Amino acid sequence: MFSKIVAIEPISLIPSAEKALHTFANEVVMYPDIPVDDEEIVRRIGDADTVLLSYTSSIRREVMERCPNIKYIGMCCSLYSPESANVDIIYANEHGIKVTGIRDYGDEGVVEYVISELVRCFHGFDGPTWEDEVREITGLKAGIIGLGKSGGMIADALRFFGAEISYFARSEKEWAREKGYRFLPLDELLAQSEALFCCLNKNTVLLHEAEFQKLGDKKILFNTGLSPAWDEEPFVKWLSGNNLCFCDTVGALGDAHLLEHPHVRCVQTSTGRTRQAFDRLSEKVLANLSEYNG
Repeated sequence: MFSKIVAIEPISLIPSAEKALHTFANEVVMYPDIPVDDEEIVRRIGDADTVLLSYTSSIRREVMERCPNIKYIGMCCSLYSPESANVDIIYANEHGIKVTGIRDYGDEGVVEYVISELVRCFHGFDGPTWEDEVREITGLKAGIIGLGKSGGMIADALRFFGAEISYFARSEKEWAREKGYRFLPLDELLAQSEALFCCLNKNTVLLHEAEFQKLGDKKILFNTGLSPAWDEEPFVKWLSGNNLCFCDTVGALGDAHLLEHPHVRCVQTSTGRTRQAFDRLSEKVLANLSEYNG
């Protein structure tokens, strides 16, 4: 059993899961707001041996150095790699601090967002149609960059509506080949795709000046990641053409000043944060605690 659990910020657990935290520790403290700086994070953690956080704060080396009681850090958000995490996992591992995260809890909402925005664009529900006439997703040359869980789900959804799926990833996926999805070099994927869907881990940038030149004009770009998949300067230059970019959050877009760009469509809300996603998140956070607590 843990001695003290501290959630340093809102972590999106459902009420029953918040109640269940008390079965894991002698004391549970949950803060209702986001800490403003490291000093506040250190103060909130205090003598706790267990820390929970979401994606809106970071626990860096300096924080862990000042909180020697920490044994376990539970990220109540996506954890894909140490490099993209908002916890210094390398330092934690070196000092015997267990760090866990979760995956695949909000993908369904993201897929719904992509299909919804694409349909609205093609049918002209919020303005002029993308092409001279209303078109369907049927026959769309769709390119997926990053064929992980969410990228695969987006590919499957687009294929259901008749799109032709090609993708770029670190390696070819056997399951994707069986579905008829084509594995292409990035340059070739960019050149031939009518709509491009970036489904990459946080802080992964693959689109630079040369890539935007390959992508060309009259294209649609979706970014479903937590951060931009591109360098800003060539991205803005590309936006000045006859192109559109869809992102759900400012974080995915890169900067708030781009919100006013006429070729940007940003709903400014995390489309993966649904009621069902919170259920899945809560279940996975508790499972991680239970597994560590033995």
